[in-house]
This record gives sequence, structure tokens and C-alpha cells, in this order.
Amino acid sequence: MQSFTYKKAIGITALQASFTDFKYKKHAHQEYAFGVTLKGIQHYCLDGQLQLSYQNGVMLFNPEQVHDGMAHDYEGLDYVMLYIEPQLFLEAIQQKDVVCFKEPVIYNHLVKNNILALSKAILTQQNPALCSELFLHLADSLVEQDVSSALKKDSQLIQKAKEIMHAHSSHVFKMEDVCQEIDLTPFQFIRLFKKHNGITPYQYFLNYKVERAKNIIEQTGDIYTAVEQCGFVDLTHLNKQFKSIFGTTAYEYLTFIE
Repeated sequence: MQSFTYKKAIGITALQASFTDFKYKKHAHQEYAFGVTLKGIQHYCLDGQLQLSYQNGVMLFNPEQVHDGMAHDYEGLDYVMLYIEPQLFLEAIQQKDVVCFKEPVIYNHLVKNNILALSKAILTQQNPALCSELFLHLADSLVEQDVSSALKKDSQLIQKAKEIMHAHSSHVFKMEDVCQEIDLTPFQFIRLFKKHNGITPYQYFLNYKVERAKNIIEQTGDIYTAVEQCGFVDLTHLNKQFKSIFGTTAYEYLTFIE
């Protein structure tokens, strides 16, 4: 059994999910993600380390942290998650530099209740003014958590490689072109990229294409524009990759946010 519901308000996406045998493939989001485990045990690897979030556990994901996700056992899993653009979150906590949460799972009653209140307001499509107020309550409670001043910075070489991949995200991934630009052999590039990012260049490229497709769907309401602009073979191809990251197809996601 699988159930995924997405809604978006004030620039924040809320997800309510319930499943037993579904598994997210290894991926990363550009946003911060804050969630609460409602039932069962959330089992995932984050930056290569196993994490378990039990009932009432609060999960804190920093931007571009590589993770997968599944239910720990046959009892399944229910949870909610909020996806927040870094700039929006930094504005709310009155910070200029990106901050990084050190603890991936915490058990904090106030933070938990603030996430639940905001996710419920977004999922039930409450007044945006109320959602904004609840978001500030959440941001204020998260300020009290242990953070470092910044996320891990990309090396100039890795950053250049990512920029090349971003610029060619509407096409097929051609590793030789990237390697030529950064003067590395394919094997050197794969090893360096995976060591730094936790996923291979191809996995990163495909993940970026799906994230970009999601943004296009939200902006245009047209899944076929996303297919074309992100270089997918067809809608079936996009739907397959979309579901492995978001739990739902691109078409289903469009119906949620319309």
C-alpha cells in the first residue's frame, strides 16, 4: 500500500506519505527538508550513515544531502515532510549564510508540533497568512538547534562539473564532454565526484533533471513541457524517475498542486 499527497503554499511543499514496501532511490534535494515520523520507523542512509527515525522523531535534511528511504519493517511507515527553499528559510531565521544542521534526527516536542501544524495547514490549504505565521514559529524553534555556519563547499573542479551538467540538463549526459572541460579521465571524475557528493555523476545528473522537471511542472502546469525541456525520452521515462524520488509520478504530482 502506498499513499503520497503533495501540496504547496507560500513557497513551501508539504508531503504526507504512507507506505510499506516502497523504497526511495538514492537522491538529494536542493531544499531543506524537515519531517516527522508519525508511525513506524523511517530507515535511511544519509551521507552514507544509517539513520533511524522512530515515532515522533524529527528529521532534518540539509540541502543536497544524499539519502534514500524506506520503512524499517513490515509495519510500514507514515510521515510528513516540508521542503523549503534555502533562501526562504534563511530569510525566516535572519541569516545570510547557509546553515547546516548537525543532528539528522532529534526528539523535540516544540519542533515536532510546529512541523505538524505547518504541514497540516498547507495540506488542508489554509489561508497563506496563517501558513506564514506557522512557518515563522517553526523557523524560530529550529534556530535553537545545533548548526554549523555553512554547508560543505564544493571544490572549484566539482562546482565547474556541476555547472556544465546543469547547462546541458536538456540533453543526454555525455561524461566525456565534462571530463574534457575539467581535464580528468572518466574514472578519475567518477571517483572524485562520488567521494565528494555520495552519488555518481550520472546519478546526480538524473536527479537534477527530475528536480528541474518538478520546478517546471509547478511553474507551467504542463508535464510535457517538463519532458521536452529536461530531455526525457517520453512521459513514461519521466514518470519512472519522478516516482523513484518523490513516490508519485509527474502526472500525479501535477494533480496534487493544481
